[in-house]
Amino acid sequence: MQIRAVSILTRRMLRRSGVFQVALLIVFALAGEHATRALGLPVPGGVAGMALMLAMLASRRMGTGLVRRGSNLLLGDMLLFFVPAVMALLDHGELIGVLGLKLLAVIVMGTIMVMGATALAIDACYRWSLRHAG
Repeated sequence: MQIRAVSILTRRMLRRSGVFQVALLIVFALAGEHATRALGLPVPGGVAGMALMLAMLASRRMGTGLVRRGSNLLLGDMLLFFVPAVMALLDHGELIGVLGLKLLAVIVMGTIMVMGATALAIDACYRWSLRHAG
């Protein structure tokens, strides 16, 4: 009976506190990290933790209410995660000039090319599936 009471109390605490939900997200990331190291998987631990969380959500063993506030808290402060990249940019002033524009052009064109190739591949697969479905 006491185990059930602790479980209910823990769920209530998780649903109400964004800080505890962030801690839960960190636990999943650490679990993924330990799993990839133990199994020797060539996947980052954060990705494995995210897959573990997705499996828990898909199997309905864990509801989205247990991570909603924590994920919104992290997304709301997402800009803070990019501060180190901005500080590195300030250390390398040459990236702000012509070299930076060249790099930006390469990144934008590469992104457009990848998105275009992906769209063409999806369109081709969709047309193929329509031809073979009927």
